[in-house]
Amino acid sequence: MFDVLVYLYENYWRPDACPDHDLLSRKLSAVGFETDEIQEALTWLDGLAQGTQGETLSQSPGSLRVFSDAERELLGDESIGFITFLESSGVLPPAMREMVIDRASAVGTGPMPLEDLKVIVLMVFWSLGEEPDALILDELFVAPEDRAIH
Repeated sequence: MFDVLVYLYENYWRPDACPDHDLLSRKLSAVGFETDEIQEALTWLDGLAQGTQGETLSQSPGSLRVFSDAERELLGDESIGFITFLESSGVLPPAMREMVIDRASAVGTGPMPLEDLKVIVLMVFWSLGEEPDALILDELFVAPEDRAIH
């Protein structure tokens, strides 16, 4: 599923640039994705689209997000650390953080590998028509072992 999501991010600049599900399924199938992987990704994207249309509650400045036991089990320490890093850096506002957690829950396997969580973060930005900061984009796409040390 995550390969399909990355493909969509790289080939469609916004969700509304994607064709309808039937045509998109055929296009994805034509480039080599499996039918179940395509359906899983499209279902996941439908949930993401619903999340972007919901009402968000404001969060008081300085408030702290406490993860439930189920969320800690689902996300794992590394992914929670990454979410916290993005939020404390001012890159991931609380409403987007909640969308990331919701979409990670929709995957339903834990602990979530950090690379999968990064794709989810990227897709949340994409779904809102926002481009992450260049340094964050680098963090989301480049594997740590591929980074040049200066």
